[in-house]
Amino acid sequence: MPTLVLVRHGQSEWNEKNLFTGWQDVGLTSKGEAEATAAGRLLADEPGLDLRVLHTSLLTRAIRTAELALAEADRSWLTVRRSWRLNERHYGDLTGKDKKQIAAEVGMDQLMLWRRSYDVPPPPMPEGDPRRSDGDPRYRDVPRELLPGTECLADVVARCLPYYEDEIVPDLLEEGARGGAVIVAAHGNSLRALRMHLDGLSRQEVVGLEIPTGIPFLYEFDDSLSVVSARYLGDAEIAKAAADAVKRQAG
Repeated sequence: MPTLVLVRHGQSEWNEKNLFTGWQDVGLTSKGEAEATAAGRLLADEPGLDLRVLHTSLLTRAIRTAELALAEADRSWLTVRRSWRLNERHYGDLTGKDKKQIAAEVGMDQLMLWRRSYDVPPPPMPEGDPRRSDGDPRYRDVPRELLPGTECLADVVARCLPYYEDEIVPDLLEEGARGGAVIVAAHGNSLRALRMHLDGLSRQEVVGLEIPTGIPFLYEFDDSLSVVSARYLGDAEIAKAAADAVKRQAG
């Protein structure tokens, strides 16, 4: 049975400060590291879960989360594939700014339109801005026209789903045939994009989906990759409380 695990990175330094992060590369807090290790214990305790392949974004917080979780689960040796297509949503000119401060400046309605609408991106990051990723060596093989200056969730869906179909699906089929599982360590919005596809969510439903940090979500599929079951590992009430905490971040 093909099996897929999705895990959002643990709390980052900018999560703790309530800043828009997006493509900015920041590390995990000590709490985030603990969340990643706890995710690894959940993976290790799941009966019959045989992780074989890891997919991550190119951002350190997702990579480090995967390293800590897989070390705890005794799976540090997994085959690793990384892609910018699994990066967090690009928050444009909001990057690095405090969410509560932005709410005070533009109003909560405008903030939530930028944060949680499906197809309204924040103001773009200006050309030449030092926050832009154009000169970052990790993106040197990505055509410049594909590097965003801002994104809405629809843009994330458009870049994530081809990666899912072209890279993750072949691993699911190959490893599933041998009893193995695939794990993806990524971000709130890239995982929201994948879950929109896998759960058949509408545009209205997906914008209300909150992804808690550091709690693995497990899918089991039939041979045609239709979902048979889907659930958080561990205590479902803990996962719900963590998702509610994410929802309250904007104040």
